[in-house]
Amino acid sequence: MITITKNAGSKVVALLAQEDKAKYGLRVFVTGGGCSGFQYGMEFEETETEEDTVIEAHGVKLFVDPYSQPLLMGTQIDYNDGLQESGFTIKNPNAKSTCGCGKSFST
Repeated sequence: MITITKNAGSKVVALLAQEDKAKYGLRVFVTGGGCSGFQYGMEFEETETEEDTVIEAHGVKLFVDPYSQPLLMGTQIDYNDGLQESGFTIKNPNAKSTCGCGKSFST
């Protein structure tokens, strides 16, 4: 389903510790909007809902709702920390096109 790289997992764990939310997970979701039709979202959440798919990898629990699940199938979440650009990146094989910022896509 969704994978998270070791770099991204380490960054999420560090951010959760920094915010004193070590037992929380990361909700990954898709909403309508953005310049390409859909946009990605991520937020910390304490517990999953009954409908969520829960994926555990690299010390992180990912929560994915049933609406977002088919749009995120096969997606990889990574984290890059470079001189020119730092942040989370999402590689989604279902995206037919993306906007320049990489935060929205169309199918």
